[in-house]
Amino acid sequence: MKRHILSNLKEWKNSPNRKPLILLGARQVGKTYILKQFGREEFDNMVYVNCHNNPFVESLFVDFDIDRILYQIELQYEQRITVGKTLLFFDEIQEVKNGIPSLKYFCENKRDLHVVVAGSLLGISLREEESFPVGKVDNLRMYPMTFDEFLIANGRDMLADCLKALDKEMLAPHHETLVEYLRQYYFVGGMPEAVLTWIETHDPSATRKVQQSILSTYNRDFGKHTKTEAERIRMVWNSIPAQLAKENKKFVFGVVKKGARAAEFEKAIQWLVDAGLIYKICRISKPEEPLQFYVDAMCYKVFMMDVGLLACMCGARSKVMLLGMDVFSEFKGAFTENYVMSQIKALEICDGMDNNIFYYSKDSSPLEVDFIVQGRDRVIPVEVKAEHNVRSKSLSTFINQEFSSYALKGLRCSMLPFATQDWMENIPLYATEAYFNEEGLGASE
Repeated sequence: MKRHILSNLKEWKNSPNRKPLILLGARQVGKTYILKQFGREEFDNMVYVNCHNNPFVESLFVDFDIDRILYQIELQYEQRITVGKTLLFFDEIQEVKNGIPSLKYFCENKRDLHVVVAGSLLGISLREEESFPVGKVDNLRMYPMTFDEFLIANGRDMLADCLKALDKEMLAPHHETLVEYLRQYYFVGGMPEAVLTWIETHDPSATRKVQQSILSTYNRDFGKHTKTEAERIRMVWNSIPAQLAKENKKFVFGVVKKGARAAEFEKAIQWLVDAGLIYKICRISKPEEPLQFYVDAMCYKVFMMDVGLLACMCGARSKVMLLGMDVFSEFKGAFTENYVMSQIKALEICDGMDNNIFYYSKDSSPLEVDFIVQGRDRVIPVEVKAEHNVRSKSLSTFINQEFSSYALKGLRCSMLPFATQDWMENIPLYATEAYFNEEGLGASE
């Protein structure tokens, strides 16, 4: 299946300043698949070293003599490692002691060799006793498949190209088709195995089983902590559907456990964020650049990394998800807000790109703007509308009254086609990724 990150891997390959590359992401988002595809398409040969339960690798990093390490790999895999022609790929690098620190020495002593590693954020966050090679590696982040990639996986490449170009005139006749695919995406989500199962079978039960298996894998990873901390991580994780079902989606510790205090669960929340399983966005006090200056770190919202896993976690019935329009407003619009968040977040693939998304609210009033996004040239207040009633009262108050001197133009993501007014424009939900890529959040392809 085609993934947009392949173009970023090609840019890394051709960069004269490249360092060993770490492709990070939560488990099962497709890191191994895309790096193997990259190796096949872009190099004369690829040497693939799987570090999981591999006795050979256990003895490989006894020291950081890179020439010895490379020679041992050549002998083991019966392949020559040639600078400029070979991709050396260490998979599950976090599974082996000294694997991650060794990248510093590849950078210093074999900079011209193309070295990539895949590691789950879960695993790397568990190796706290090892030093991370800061400044000696390049990083890319990989996320679940976006709606655009879901279209391509379904064989709708031309429709995806049209969407990416935001060709409103050409898209207009295909509005209902795109809504139907979006409905499917809400159920399937973007985990590659779930997408592949859906495409091959169109069987909701088979797709849901894949999602349940992925969730079980994450649950087992929680158990790698102490009993107390693992239980707290599970409690936070399991509370997310209920957090999103609230009218005000600000994270409330009382939903995790009655009488809970922030100090009990903040470490668990941060671990889930670091693992890439949840996204956390903070409230800001005003929409002034740089937005990070106006963060209220005590107030935040939390989202799942994948809308399909969210549907699975909360037990949403396939009939409700796949038939009719109820899915878009079900669960107080939580699926739709989570969907929009995941599409914007997936554009943050490089270091330094993860301070773009916030939200706004006031304790003294019900005024709330779902997302405040810092684009390349402007601040974008975003209101997400899942129901047919799309009156944007909060967005209008925010732009035309609360911060009228800021000359902001708002964005409404809804089920309606493209439209624009002086103070606000509307885009259909299926155009979220394309719109924010155009606004400068994503790397150009």
